[in-house]
Amino acid sequence: VVLVSGHLDSWDVGQGAMDDGGGAFISWEALSLIKDLGLRPKRTLRLVLWTGEEQGGVGAKQYYQLHKENISNFDIVMESDEGTFKPSGLGFAGSAEARDMVKEIMTLLQPINVTDVYDTADGTDIAYWMRDGVPGASLHDDINKYFWFHHSQGDTMTVQDPNQMNLCAAVWTVVSYVIADMEDMLPR
Repeated sequence: VVLVSGHLDSWDVGQGAMDDGGGAFISWEALSLIKDLGLRPKRTLRLVLWTGEEQGGVGAKQYYQLHKENISNFDIVMESDEGTFKPSGLGFAGSAEARDMVKEIMTLLQPINVTDVYDTADGTDIAYWMRDGVPGASLHDDINKYFWFHHSQGDTMTVQDPNQMNLCAAVWTVVSYVIADMEDMLPR
């Protein structure tokens, strides 16, 4: 299983479109693009739209409890939770050998200038999996404006730039598809 995800997290004062609807949107779009292109990877691509992240990650904990017995089948868990502004790369948590493979995958994104691999992956919703050794990835993007909108009345659809979201979706699509289609799983 290659898991792509974001969480639904709207607040009383805003829509939650950027935090974290953007992560949910690009995860959905990644799978949609792969399907539209007629691609069928060797492994399962799974979209999870988490709930309860701000309430202690209750949705992620429940999902983990239901699926942890199959942890050896999870190749990578990916979460986008810091907006979907102009992407710069991918945060990655995993073995050195897996990191080298992810760096090679990221070279495919040279045409859109998104090739960096950062030393850690963040994500409340994927933390259980990474703690137990499953490689994890998080989207890195330009978060300079993130806290302008975070948990505020300003967190509406108008914050989302379609071109920047398309770039984020491209990162999510390429990374998830290539990993799902490799002969072997990422080394632990």
